[in-house]
Amino acid sequence: MGRLLFVSYLSQNAPMTCVIAHVTAIKMPASHRHEEEKFFITAEGRKEPVPSIHDPPTRDLSVVVPSYNEEDRLPLMMDEALDYLEKRQKRDPSFTYEVIVVDDGSKDQTTKVALKYCKKYGSDKVRVLSLVKNRGKGGAVRMGVFSSRGEKILMADADGATKFPDIEKVEEGLQNLQPWPNQMAISCGSRAHLEKDSIAKRSYFRTLLMYGFHFLVWFLCVKEIRDTQCGFKLLTRKAAARTFSTLHIERWAFDVELLYIAQRLRIPIAEVAVNWTEIEGSKLVPFWSWLQMGKDLLFIRLRYMTGAWQLERRKYN
Repeated sequence: MGRLLFVSYLSQNAPMTCVIAHVTAIKMPASHRHEEEKFFITAEGRKEPVPSIHDPPTRDLSVVVPSYNEEDRLPLMMDEALDYLEKRQKRDPSFTYEVIVVDDGSKDQTTKVALKYCKKYGSDKVRVLSLVKNRGKGGAVRMGVFSSRGEKILMADADGATKFPDIEKVEEGLQNLQPWPNQMAISCGSRAHLEKDSIAKRSYFRTLLMYGFHFLVWFLCVKEIRDTQCGFKLLTRKAAARTFSTLHIERWAFDVELLYIAQRLRIPIAEVAVNWTEIEGSKLVPFWSWLQMGKDLLFIRLRYMTGAWQLERRKYN
């Protein structure tokens, strides 16, 4: 019933909604870095110039960790990730990696916590990028992606909700997509298989919001992927450069636009089940955050449809 009412509303108000979406569209977020964002901070306090996504890769894997006020939750994720990566490197000395913690304008000690890992593992393996002001999760991920050296790039949430060794599952999903057209492919971790269990733990209201959001994603933007919001996505370097060069949304709905862009560009996408545990301290305020995301989903579709947004590229300087 709710779906029918939504479709009916859109059909009756489509012209006005399209006009609003087109007129209010921002062509592209600011593509420049602040001077302080052109450098990584080392454990010794030195500044190292960031590389560019457009340079040839010099590492097998880059892990980008967007972090906003994560001083409490970040250590659990970093301990697990670096323990796995170090053991993997011992098994295969040819394997190289970097973890990029992007402090998205935090007001706590997130950067200080991340620098402890930089000191322990070295600034070549753990890099800390502090943003001058909060850009939103999508903006933070993009800044990390565009500062990475990896042939493959993994987005990983700072809360450690997804078990890091599951990277092997998303890697397998990526490999199964070969041959990659133009060396572009994406593999998404997914919690869709856990949906029944999560419903049992949620209130009726939150379950209703979840189903409403899933319907909007399917109806407006992405039909092939059941879970677009799991923050565990692996991209080839070419796919990361192409999609993030086009991205407009910098906050919570950026994942949906990213996958929408990938579909429009015919980049193959895999969805792989991963282990996931809900961690306390989420920055999402269920009703208002999902209301904002719902508006973003509608505007993603309408702004691309009306030509306000296009699949253009831009280059960070």
